[in-house]
Amino acid sequence: MPKLTVVVPAYNESEGLRDFHARLAAVLDGMDVASEVLYVDDGSRDDTYAIMCALQAADARVSTLKLSRNFGKELALTAGLDHVDADAAIVIDADLQDPPELIPTFVAHWREGYDVVYGTRASRAGETGLKKLTATGFYRVMEKLSSTPIPRDTGDFRLLSRRALDALKQVRERQRFMKGLFTWVGFRQLSVVYHRDPRHAGQTKWNYWKLWNFAIDGITSFSGAPLKVATYVGLATALLAFGFGLWVLGKALLFGDPVRGYPSLMLVVLFLGGVQLMALGVIGEYLGRLYVEAKQRPLYLIDAYQPSRHD
Repeated sequence: MPKLTVVVPAYNESEGLRDFHARLAAVLDGMDVASEVLYVDDGSRDDTYAIMCALQAADARVSTLKLSRNFGKELALTAGLDHVDADAAIVIDADLQDPPELIPTFVAHWREGYDVVYGTRASRAGETGLKKLTATGFYRVMEKLSSTPIPRDTGDFRLLSRRALDALKQVRERQRFMKGLFTWVGFRQLSVVYHRDPRHAGQTKWNYWKLWNFAIDGITSFSGAPLKVATYVGLATALLAFGFGLWVLGKALLFGDPVRGYPSLMLVVLFLGGVQLMALGVIGEYLGRLYVEAKQRPLYLIDAYQPSRHD
């Protein structure tokens, strides 16, 4: 019988964790696969880990992994996938926005030979119009900029086969954009369209500032287009400045040049300075990521790991 591990990263999800596990357990009970659930506590400040331990005591299929601090969802997810010892893994959040009832469909496609089966959101219930708009825009921008075809409207909810997991383990970069890495490994991939539910309990941990930084991480991890844009903008600005300089010189030679033009001079100086700072900022984003990679720190540190009683 094939073995399946469900990886659930969580940060301050104590309010809805028991309800999530009840729905997940009901789904796993009805499947003809040997299943386990690995909960990853990403340094939660509430009693999330205590509830995970209680779930483990009540369900022999449950394993718990506690990180030493909050490393962020991407690294918590990496830690969970690194500890999977099964034929396939399911990645799902604990907020019940992604329905566990879709897992049998993922498994069925995996048995057909697909290595990655991912959920594509047809709708996003419970989210503001601004968040939906920005999310839609982000996926479209990534589609245009990245050489790796990242699927639209697709989160982390997916199934990964054993060979996809093994391939992913070889990628140890520190600035991780998992949605891109899941696609980058390749193999046979399939989309399953579903309607995303509103959050079951608690508050989202993703404010607009975090989402903005997440978008920057995604773009800089999978595209060098911002560097090219900075180059082209700098070239265009230099040509404009050169043309404007010729015009000023010609005007002075033909008509003289009284002591005027302070506003236009300041405009040119500020414009050129702004373009230069923007280009330096883009370069700095990439340089900062190279700095982080060069230090070669561990991706995460583990405080405690309790395997399931099935082991």
